[in-house]
Amino acid sequence: MKFSVTIITINKNNKEGLVKTINSVLTQVDASFEYVIIDGKSDDGSVEILNQYSHKIDFWSSEPDIGIYNAMNKGIDKANGDYLLFLNSGDIFNDDNSLKKVLGYLDGTDIIYGDKFIEKEGKLILHYTPPEIDFNFFLVSSLPHPSTFIKSHLFNKFGKYNENFKIVSDWEFFLKVICIGNVSYKKVDLVISIFNTLGISSQAFSTEINQNERNAVLLKDYRSFLGMMYINKFEKKRFPINLLNRLILKLYLYLNERNSK
Repeated sequence: MKFSVTIITINKNNKEGLVKTINSVLTQVDASFEYVIIDGKSDDGSVEILNQYSHKIDFWSSEPDIGIYNAMNKGIDKANGDYLLFLNSGDIFNDDNSLKKVLGYLDGTDIIYGDKFIEKEGKLILHYTPPEIDFNFFLVSSLPHPSTFIKSHLFNKFGKYNENFKIVSDWEFFLKVICIGNVSYKKVDLVISIFNTLGISSQAFSTEINQNERNAVLLKDYRSFLGMMYINKFEKKRFPINLLNRLILKLYLYLNERNSK
């Protein structure tokens, strides 16, 4: 069975990044796909670019939004593909054959992901994601959204991205569907995309926001996970003192302190 793909790009006042992303998508070789672009009422010339390429874009709009995830959710609403890939403004495919290479791996598995390069100061740094992921993994990392193909039905079953968060809603979605929803997933041994570090989640000021939002999610919906990890790792004294376990301990103690009030 052949599965269809929708590529979704969101953009706001990033004309240069938008041109890079559009060109990367449209130069994909021997690959059929639907292309959706959601622009947040840009005033930097991005709309002129969208008009220029409109005959090659299946759907685009330019209207005010209330944040990144509101724009991504608008893209989900317009998508018709079996799988969705979010390649946001400034992100590009690793090469012109990236989509062709991954299409053969789309077999109905709910989430299919590869690796990505992070473009930083003119250098490409490989961001590797392991083939086995669990709650431990999500405490310190996430799936690379520009290298992750998501079955569209998951957004109907589990809900779309939480628009109350500024940075972590894609992480929250993956955590929910994999750790609670137990959806199927698999890793493919491909570097699919190159991630641009000019977005909000990569900025220095976002570090505290990111951690606060993650903590809010963990303490609201994943207390039992944290509790079991504490019991298994700390009370039995079978754990290395590393960043992950320090984080578990910190969150568990914070949880107990809140519950005691």
